[in-house]
Amino acid sequence: MSASSARMDGRAWGVLFVLCGAIFLEGIDVAMLNVALPLIRADMGLSTGMLSGVVSAYVLGYGGFMLLGGRAADLLGRRRMFLLWLTVFLVFSGLGGFATEGWMLLVARFVTGVAAAFMAPAGLALVTGNFPEGPQRVKALGVYAATAAGGFSLGLVAGGLLASLGWRWVFFAPVILSAVILAAAVPLVRDPGAPRGPAGGFDLAGAASITGAMLLLVYGVVNLEHPGGRAGAAGAFAAGLALLAAFVVIERRSASPLVRLGILRSGSLVRVNLAASLFIGSFAGFQFLVTLYLQELRGWSTLQTGLAMLVVGIDTVLAPTVTPRLVNRFGNARVLLGGLVLAVLAYALFLPVGADWAYTAMLPTMLLLGLAFSLAYGPLTMAATEGVAEHEHGLAGGLLYTAIQFGTALGLSAVTAVNVAVLGGGSGLQALRSALIVPVAAAALGAIVIASGLRTRGTVDPVPPAEPASVNASA
Repeated sequence: MSASSARMDGRAWGVLFVLCGAIFLEGIDVAMLNVALPLIRADMGLSTGMLSGVVSAYVLGYGGFMLLGGRAADLLGRRRMFLLWLTVFLVFSGLGGFATEGWMLLVARFVTGVAAAFMAPAGLALVTGNFPEGPQRVKALGVYAATAAGGFSLGLVAGGLLASLGWRWVFFAPVILSAVILAAAVPLVRDPGAPRGPAGGFDLAGAASITGAMLLLVYGVVNLEHPGGRAGAAGAFAAGLALLAAFVVIERRSASPLVRLGILRSGSLVRVNLAASLFIGSFAGFQFLVTLYLQELRGWSTLQTGLAMLVVGIDTVLAPTVTPRLVNRFGNARVLLGGLVLAVLAYALFLPVGADWAYTAMLPTMLLLGLAFSLAYGPLTMAATEGVAEHEHGLAGGLLYTAIQFGTALGLSAVTAVNVAVLGGGSGLQALRSALIVPVAAAALGAIVIASGLRTRGTVDPVPPAEPASVNASA
């Protein structure tokens, strides 16, 4: 396949659809569970803390193991990691459907999150590895990003439909989809680059320290929303930062580091990951607040709530068709900035929400969010690996998805903390309006971050070339 052409043959489309199916699976799995949580609580008699833990367990597994998953894909093989952890995802999603106790759900969701942490960066690296740099890769990443974003919005509707049949179907449906993807992936997906293999052995000390640090930091974030858990959150942050410092020392001295620290010197890479965290965090917080508003304040059903958010899914059509053309013409940064500005406007329009708003009053926000995702999510995914050496695409993907998970956890915790604080002295609607300021501020900050890196040609500045291992050891 020519790098100068955006045309793809049948096999290339088949590979892309399989990889898109996996990232769609990850998005739809999360969204469907969120919609079904009230039914799970009612059926199993779970406390609020246990119910929150079902969501947090997945975030802990995903965020805690993401960097390890990204590097494992580079060192042990992207296809191997993709197929192995897709299988684990399938098995533990099914086990969650058979759970009879709260702790069973916690274990199932934690391991499912770990599986996603290994599967997602391997899948992104396989996309960049199977499609040559240029229009073809831009097109492939546009389709991939649109599928990822669409999985979440469509998952809200699918979750509402499945939950009406019984909440266990929210766990069983991903099993069926996983099996289909796995059956197609085995013959279709190939890893064009053989794993490099660490010359001095796998960096076990680095892996243990960074995984422990990420677990503790994510745990601290998800506990910020609970007034009684803030002392524990402070302790988790302190221990996590200590492990992070230990990780840096270990990587500087390691002959075969888990993470080449030089990759973090790129201002472009740092800005892209910070913007991803803020953009996804703002949407996670907003979606949570809208769910509370529609179901608890307005009395809408889970299906009605999902349908209300369905229009956000227009990005599944626009992102693979319109966004690549815009990126080719204006560059990642300008298109991404446009998406972030639209997100700010969308959230701002929802600030005066009323107790009896008609859906027509909410529709402009939903449409603008669909456009924002169309313009932002694809360029974020493209920029995450732009200028990064092919053998480090798994690591770059791990950094991106780690930023997304931290953003998700922080966005949810921030809006919940504000909502709970205001509820102590005001109505539910007043608390909701106050908490809605958080998504506006987060999206605006993301726009400022990207605007600060704009160059005259409108592209994200490239990541410096990979350093030799000997240089990194003394970095």
